[in-house]
Amino acid sequence: MLKIAYHPIYNHPLPEGHRFPMLKYELLRDQLLYEGTCTRNNFFEPTALDDSFILNVHTTDYFNDLKNLTLDARAARKIGFPLSEELIAREIIIAGGTAKASEFAIENGISMNIAGGTHHAYSNRGEGFCMLNDQAIGARYLQEKKLAEKILIVDLDVHQGNGTAEIFQNDPSVFTFSMHGKSNYPFKKEVSDLDIALEDGCDDDTYLSILKDILPKLIQSENPDFIYYLCGVDVIASDKLGKLSLSIEGCKERDRFVLQTCKDRHIPVMCSMGGGYSPEIKTIIDAHANTFRLAQSIFF
Repeated sequence: MLKIAYHPIYNHPLPEGHRFPMLKYELLRDQLLYEGTCTRNNFFEPTALDDSFILNVHTTDYFNDLKNLTLDARAARKIGFPLSEELIAREIIIAGGTAKASEFAIENGISMNIAGGTHHAYSNRGEGFCMLNDQAIGARYLQEKKLAEKILIVDLDVHQGNGTAEIFQNDPSVFTFSMHGKSNYPFKKEVSDLDIALEDGCDDDTYLSILKDILPKLIQSENPDFIYYLCGVDVIASDKLGKLSLSIEGCKERDRFVLQTCKDRHIPVMCSMGGGYSPEIKTIIDAHANTFRLAQSIFF
């Protein structure tokens, strides 16, 4: 059975002007239930992850400053959200959802976190609406529990996974692959193990041709026993924060190819949803829902 992390705290209310990013989580769950792609049994409510797992990725000083709301003003501004106890609790629960979903992926072949994809969080700071790097925490969680050794992170959000690249920059047990918009945020990129920077306006054919050439070769050379997939839908042409030009169908084909590749090679895959900022919320929901529809049709 497909297991999906969802918690009401994912919809944490923010002050006016910051609410839009949070709207999609409940709406996406409701859409999946309404159309019959999922039942309530597919969803599990994650709990807060033990601090020790977070500290495998993030520095003690940074994590304590988050929990105690003692980040200096400049560091807080780089995150982009007004910080609060509930917002930090939300981030810890998202990390818990990704960690638990990773175990479900090993059991069932695939799992999802309806939130997550917080790849701009560095070991010692947050950026771009990201405070704790959920997939990095998940990777360390699996390794500490001896559930995986070699991990591949496939980050196909429109923005480079700069925090993830920094966290694993000297660690050959986790391979970081980011395929992103060349001129998108972050404007100063980190160095992933493999970066593919795409020109503005990259269309379906160009994008899919590159991905379908690279990913199978990468899996063959790295031979991972677990894959994290960051499947942001901010690659589509209507996205306010992206500069690529994929159609919704092109984005769906991207997901189909990644998930089918994992299934064919018997590699468990855990998906965090990442970004999506089109002006119409229904566009975001439909693009994200495709990932769940494909997970059901390919794996179950």
